Amino acid sequence: MNSMKVGLLGFGVVGSGTWEVLKNNAEEIARRAGKKIEIVSIADKDVNKVKSRLSAYDLNNISVLNDAYSLINDPNIDIVIELIGGDTVPLELILKSIENGKHIVTANKALLAKHGNKIFSTAHKKGVMVLFEAAVAGGIPIIKAIREGLTANKIEWIAGIINGTTNFILSEMKNTGMNFEIVLAKAKELGYAELDPTFDIEGIDAAHKITLLSSIAFGIPIQFDKTYIEGISKLSQIDINYAEQLGYRLKLIAITKKRDKGIEIRVHPTLIPENCLLANVEGAMNAVLVQSDAVGPTMYYGQGAGSFPTASAIIADLVDVTRSYKVDPHYRVPYLAFQPNSLSDYRILHIDDVITSYYLRITTIDKPGVLSDISKILTDFNISVKSMVQKSSNKEITDIVFLTHDAIEKDIKNAISKIEILSFVKNKITCIRVEKLV
Repeated sequence: MNSMKVGLLGFGVVGSGTWEVLKNNAEEIARRAGKKIEIVSIADKDVNKVKSRLSAYDLNNISVLNDAYSLINDPNIDIVIELIGGDTVPLELILKSIENGKHIVTANKALLAKHGNKIFSTAHKKGVMVLFEAAVAGGIPIIKAIREGLTANKIEWIAGIINGTTNFILSEMKNTGMNFEIVLAKAKELGYAELDPTFDIEGIDAAHKITLLSSIAFGIPIQFDKTYIEGISKLSQIDINYAEQLGYRLKLIAITKKRDKGIEIRVHPTLIPENCLLANVEGAMNAVLVQSDAVGPTMYYGQGAGSFPTASAIIADLVDVTRSYKVDPHYRVPYLAFQPNSLSDYRILHIDDVITSYYLRITTIDKPGVLSDISKILTDFNISVKSMVQKSSNKEITDIVFLTHDAIEKDIKNAISKIEILSFVKNKITCIRVEKLV
């Protein structure tokens, strides 16, 4: 075989970027892979768009199709790159490609988070590779780092800023003082947010990614349905300001931890100390912090999206497939880092069982006895206060902000429900989790 023949499904921003990087760096990539890697077929609904985009190149050896099934049934294709998105048609295409004995490279985190177990099981039986570096944190090689670079370690926890849209919004809110709606509009203008940004701002995109990282880190089946998800759309500028005054930054953090009683997988707004590495990740950048027993903390930082960064990860997977093409499947790197028959059935903890610290902002009438009544309820639920500040907005109303020591989530929820019915409490209590991550 003189070269690896690749079929590309989808020629959008990432697909065209993959084509361009592969063309521009063909010689360097071939030297590393051991043979030439070439895209010989492209399937996209808009054939004219593809041909126009590639008009400067010789297309004699490339078929441009509007039928994805013709591509995946082509016996000359060795690897299929899936860049369509979604989790229905791509699932059918990938399973059919696997049935045809083709190796898979995909950036589709939603598909893998929902159907990864089925895809990997099918691929394992067929002896083909499924690689997905581009599905998490774009150009940052975080999957390879956890799956291979840290293989000697017991991973304790992973925490990451793995959605650039939300990080841009929170960074802008902090730096400009503008509210969420205004900054979201700016993010759309600049192309950081989709017209419908729900998947990003409600934490779903980050949840897909941390679900995959959790499986790779701890050797468990993919369980997206058990991941706790909370977005940033309800965050207030006032809490960003209080966080700054208290020495914290507010970020959307995706986190997975191995505890004695099970594994936490969660995405939510989080206060982290301003001296933490993650606290200083600004704009649309991504970063992942991994705590392991042997090496300690390691951090991975870079562009989490975009045409060329994502293409970089896709092509790295193409090179890995090329290098391992003739390797006995038993000796290849496992899909989820652990051998398929060695995955564990660790319990995924419900959010109510999570243990962390908390930020509580309580708006009350400013009168004697308020603090003692609130403190008593916190004590009744075994919640210890680390620090407290009080800020009066006028002569009658005040904000009381508590930072707690570690507590159980269900105790925090129960305490909040008791405090909110007190006659002097004016609004719903703002509760934000706090993580040290240092």
